[in-house]
Amino acid sequence: MKKTPFYDVHTALGAKIVDFGGYAMPVQYTGIIDEHNRVRNTAGIFDVSHMGEVEVSGERAKDFVQYITLNDVNKLYEGRAQYSAMVYEDGGLIDDLLVYHLGDKYMLVINAANREKDFTWIEKQAAAFDGVSVNDISDKIALIAVQGPKSGDVLQRLTDIDLSGIKFYHFQTGSLSGVEMIISRTGYTGEYGFELYYDATGADNTLLWNSILEAGKSEDLAPAGLGARDTLRLEMGLLLYGNDINEKITPLEAGLGWITKLDKGDFIGRDALLELKEKGIQRKITGLKIVDPAMSRRAIPRKGYPIMANSKQVGEVTSGTLSPTLQASIAMGYLNRDVIEEGSEVAVSVRGKEYAFVVTKPPFIRR
Repeated sequence: MKKTPFYDVHTALGAKIVDFGGYAMPVQYTGIIDEHNRVRNTAGIFDVSHMGEVEVSGERAKDFVQYITLNDVNKLYEGRAQYSAMVYEDGGLIDDLLVYHLGDKYMLVINAANREKDFTWIEKQAAAFDGVSVNDISDKIALIAVQGPKSGDVLQRLTDIDLSGIKFYHFQTGSLSGVEMIISRTGYTGEYGFELYYDATGADNTLLWNSILEAGKSEDLAPAGLGARDTLRLEMGLLLYGNDINEKITPLEAGLGWITKLDKGDFIGRDALLELKEKGIQRKITGLKIVDPAMSRRAIPRKGYPIMANSKQVGEVTSGTLSPTLQASIAMGYLNRDVIEEGSEVAVSVRGKEYAFVVTKPPFIRR
């Protein structure tokens, strides 16, 4: 397994380490529920350096990013980020990603497990596109996410940048704790928070991590692992590649029509998505919430569990958990269009026993 610059920090803190996307990553420190609740109420610090970063430069960089992604890159300006995705010619999702406008170049932030696949595909497209250069810079970029209501108070002690001036899906570049970095606000938890991108090869990574911990002592900031990151994102109805989306699912089925700009001009997969939209999609992802929360601990839905209606399988769970905030079982999954109406009741088969769930439009909690 590959190791992030903070691996020794995690082991010293007693983190449980797992293989995630080929990286040795902390899944939890003190416990998933404790870490989840801390992020919801105060602040948590995550190591997400396993994520991949691809730099796109050249005189036609914007045209290239516009051609390979779904969202409209023309809406970006320097200091702005955008949620987007890439699809194959048949409309199947390659990956969801973030696009950062860095002025004379762009940075694509991709999922760790897809890094090699994504870059191979991007490089192939770039080879047939004059005036563009692509570079996988993942190995040198570290990424820390500080999330939670108190995250701004913590980080403001370490920088002269006015963090309150960074709007959602915007970023600034500058120094934090003596390290030059990109400070952005995108988030994957539903909470106010920041992402810190910087060149790890020239920094004292342990010193930076510990400086954030020290600055956050009065706000009860503590490390959080990938387990809490997963429950946090699921409460907000945010997708996870490999669970909720993959190459056999289109963005229209995945509820990503809002980033699929079919009227922006030509892009890879546009014709297939136009055809699908005209025919009408037959399944779509939705949320599910248990009807009787008292049954939640017996009925925690997991990936692959059948979703039933009228004694027939009408879909399957893609992500599920016992929500620490709601103390109720929640899930996401794909349902046939005829049973997807919000408020309708279905059943999730958990180890052969069916439990009643109601179709609920995510997010499951409002922040």
